[in-house]
Amino acid sequence: MAFTAKDVQALREKTGCGMMDCKKALTECDGNMDAAIDFLREKGLASQAKKAGRIAAEGTVCAIVKGNVGAVLEMNAETDFVANGEPFKALAEKITNIVIEQNPADLDALLKCTKDGQTVEEMVQELFLAIRENIKIRRFQRFEGKMVSYIHSGGKIGVMVTFDTDLDADNADFVAMGKNVAMQIAAMNPGYLDPASVPAEVLDKEKEILIAQMKEDPKMANKPDAVLGKIVEGKIGKYYKENCLVEQQYVIDGDLTVGKYVESVAKALGTDIKIASFVRFEKGEGIEKRVDDFASEVANMVK
Repeated sequence: MAFTAKDVQALREKTGCGMMDCKKALTECDGNMDAAIDFLREKGLASQAKKAGRIAAEGTVCAIVKGNVGAVLEMNAETDFVANGEPFKALAEKITNIVIEQNPADLDALLKCTKDGQTVEEMVQELFLAIRENIKIRRFQRFEGKMVSYIHSGGKIGVMVTFDTDLDADNADFVAMGKNVAMQIAAMNPGYLDPASVPAEVLDKEKEILIAQMKEDPKMANKPDAVLGKIVEGKIGKYYKENCLVEQQYVIDGDLTVGKYVESVAKALGTDIKIASFVRFEKGEGIEKRVDDFASEVANMVK
């Protein structure tokens, strides 16, 4: 598989490795980006695959709770001028409420939902005709139960967290605790709720990379596989602390994990509280944003 200088640069952004190391990794892996990331990690050159290399598109994320039902929705636009405008934000909020009220099964079903004599698809088309900019509902998720939502930076990130508890959903202490957990999720972006939630194939791949890293280390290379295996099991604990919400260090109080923080609040309130699930939507995550080359555009106009 061939690769270009742009691929080398993209790999560099994803891993933080040097240009020549990235070029060598792509060469060794026949241009396969994911395999090249693993190659660099196995060589100890990249600590992890960075998600920051993905360029964000414009848009907004809504997170709304009504009683025991809530929804998170991402809607995209081409420019931040439109995305930050009141008509765009109002439509995103209206559609999020439709998700709560009508519980569509998927995006196609949502577009067919009707409110005030219009389908959602017609609402989107109407705004498009007014602003002449492409608008797309990208994704949504609906929840039932006791939950708390959080919106960061005016719609850049939206978080919803659900809890198993006997407390009333409007209990002030519960809401404050839920908000703190949601802010943790927004800031630290955990991939999983707890160690039991991590898929076996993800753990197997992580162990494979850790063993490869140790074999590249002269101090570890000659150790028996059984010994390396025990060391890897210890290192997996660090993986859990970085990637599992309840195992993460609580950002407000570094002496606690998030799980212990929730337990401490539950104990103070004389009840049980468990984090049941969460979702985190980041505006434009994984969408490549168009980059205009104005110099080339002007030069072509002159020609």
